[in-house]
Amino acid sequence: MNDAISTHRLTAAPPTSGRLGDRLRLLRVSAGLTQTELAGERFSKEYVSQIERGKTRPTQETVEWLAQRLNVDPAFLASGVSTDERGRVETLLAQGEALTHAHHYKDAIAAYGDVRRAVSATNSAELDVRARSGEAWACMQDGDPRRGIELLTEAREIAESPAFSDLDRAELVFRLGACRFKLASTGTAIALLGEALTLAERSELPCDVLRADIFQWRSRCHRRQRDFEASREDAERALELAQAVGDRSMTANSYFQASLVAERTGHWILSRSYAERAKSLYQELNDERNVGLVLNNLGGLNLLLGNPQKAIELLKSAFAVAVEVESQSDAAVAMGGLGTVHLQLGEWAEAEKHARHALELLEGREDYLDQIGSSQLVLGRSLMERGRLDDAEVCFRAADAAYEQLSSVSYRAGAWVALGDLAARRGDDPEAARLFRNAAEALQDIRF
Repeated sequence: MNDAISTHRLTAAPPTSGRLGDRLRLLRVSAGLTQTELAGERFSKEYVSQIERGKTRPTQETVEWLAQRLNVDPAFLASGVSTDERGRVETLLAQGEALTHAHHYKDAIAAYGDVRRAVSATNSAELDVRARSGEAWACMQDGDPRRGIELLTEAREIAESPAFSDLDRAELVFRLGACRFKLASTGTAIALLGEALTLAERSELPCDVLRADIFQWRSRCHRRQRDFEASREDAERALELAQAVGDRSMTANSYFQASLVAERTGHWILSRSYAERAKSLYQELNDERNVGLVLNNLGGLNLLLGNPQKAIELLKSAFAVAVEVESQSDAAVAMGGLGTVHLQLGEWAEAEKHARHALELLEGREDYLDQIGSSQLVLGRSLMERGRLDDAEVCFRAADAAYEQLSSVSYRAGAWVALGDLAARRGDDPEAARLFRNAAEALQDIRF
């Protein structure tokens, strides 16, 4: 029987029906075999009939045996796509992932768009989820977290299939949490990141890199909510995991997050030490974009440590890097930092120029509300110092509106202080006192 079957070669294009059973029937008929002949001595005619009618799903071992009997690629019988075609699609997806890793987000989004039809043709849920998840992450990084959430929600529905592990689902939930953070839904982000951590640990599969990522992003959430102790703990966990697995990129990211936490808690020397370690690792990895981000951080730290000229030098370097890597948002962060330094130096016109430039670069970026608010405050204060009180009020209220969207009372307190200073300039001492009191109460740590 085996010799007889091997003489039936497919000379026409193989059938590409969506169901395995349909493909099996078409391939069997093309080979000139009855169900009994295909089943041979291993299976019954009825079992082959059940497969063809979609009443039962054969094991991988059975699929491989049937494919051998029909002289076809087992991958094609299982999914309708040959091993070579699947390999081509996986290569295209890997290109999109590599572009994202290199921070070329627009190119990555285009790459995912180009491969979308080919992914669909594979009938592979695994590749479909991988493509949606990858495109979502690139969209989020490129300033469109809403599109990211849409794609990840679709991917999450597909991943509810038993074919996916808890670790697969954890990755999707983690990315949803990151997108929610970008949209200032901080409470939702924390809940999603906690769910991702639970899924990852429950999977009992190697997942230290994912866990480190989760801790890093949750540290950001806690920092935004002014829960600095929780933020510090998560940053330390991320660093421990990254060092344990020897992932230099992850270690650099963890040092960077630890630096930001230390800065917010007033440990500026420690913060600078962490930032320098992060910068050194990013330089070893030739990750210029993240080098630029650390330069921004170091610029701010030097201002806090009383060295504004060094801060200006570092922030100009950060801006140059941002231009080189074509990151408009990073350039805006550097411009905002320069505006802050010039404001501290009493150079009102320079502060205004840089703040306006930052706001132009961040127009429409709802994922940068904190930077938008900060630049509005710098702009408003530079205007107030030159007597343009009404224009300053517009800026301060725009900052407050941005911070309200961010759901961060500590950021809003900064806007209220600015409005209080403005009220005092106008001679409205009761209003100034009210605003200062609101800010002070907002900044109090609540303990039970």
